[in-house]
Amino acid sequence: MRRVLITGTAGFIGFHLAKCLLAEGFRVHGYDGITDYYDVNLKKRRHEILLENPNFSCTVGMLEDDALVNQVADEFQPQIIVHLAAQAGVRHSLEHPRTYIDSNIVGTFNIMEVAKRLKVEHLLMASTSSVYGANEDMPFVETEKADTQLTIYSATKKATESMGHSYAHLWDLPVTMFRFFSVYGTYGRPDLALFMFVDAILDGRPINIYNHGDMYRDFTYVDDLARAIRLLIDAVPERPADKQVPEWDSLSPVAPFRIVNIGNSDKVRLLDFIDEIENQLGQKAIRNYMGMQMGDVPAAWADATLLQRLTGYTPKTDVRDGIARFVEWFRGYYGK
Repeated sequence: MRRVLITGTAGFIGFHLAKCLLAEGFRVHGYDGITDYYDVNLKKRRHEILLENPNFSCTVGMLEDDALVNQVADEFQPQIIVHLAAQAGVRHSLEHPRTYIDSNIVGTFNIMEVAKRLKVEHLLMASTSSVYGANEDMPFVETEKADTQLTIYSATKKATESMGHSYAHLWDLPVTMFRFFSVYGTYGRPDLALFMFVDAILDGRPINIYNHGDMYRDFTYVDDLARAIRLLIDAVPERPADKQVPEWDSLSPVAPFRIVNIGNSDKVRLLDFIDEIENQLGQKAIRNYMGMQMGDVPAAWADATLLQRLTGYTPKTDVRDGIARFVEWFRGYYGK
């Protein structure tokens, strides 16, 4: 039974990944701070569901607690680490930047140190599509330059990519970084657009639509994302002996390190996304059109060719189906 340590299992993506791995017979230990950034009860409920499986165990603790991180790793002895925990939220980072340094930089450093010491088979870590920043050539490709981050959140994520590369190079530690694109789905975060829109529409409250709705995103259903991560666990990067890398691959020429986009490879206009939410709810939104928000970008979508080459898999859930599943879950969970 393969042992995987996942950070962030009380979080949205970590919860779904843990469910995916447990269903395949993995032994999973979760590590999560269960902070009050959003509804703590929702986070606790995710862990309660996972704990119904005897192959899941968990620790509540902060990533910055180096001693506890090491204690958990020593006791569990993971073969694989998937590091998803972070202080999330592009907008939140505008007002609380220091928390991103503590969690995303210091916390990631602690995880990398553990992975190095234990010589894990593969360290996989979450980055974000927002590292592409002000880039305008789309769809975004992993091999393009990404040096124009627009928020401290995306800057910390780009920093963890560089940190991961250095550890891969120095210690021959296989590292894969994911760049996620607009993830949505059941048990989602209350600060994400779909959750906020559905909640507000059902309550008769207005929804804020930035850039007057002229926005495009690559909405990626969370089950597809979890499946992609599962398959990438086995796509372990290897240091190229001759430093030669195919032009389509983001593999480093000097380290067992790779960056992979995980997205639907399809752009969806925000107004069309809202129209479909209204369709699924059978209720119209009160729309509050606004200008572009600081640090945001009008468009972002992925080229997921590398993911397909490495795993044979491409996320494929249609946004209409994904919204329908979320609405069904939301109504059942909150009784609305």
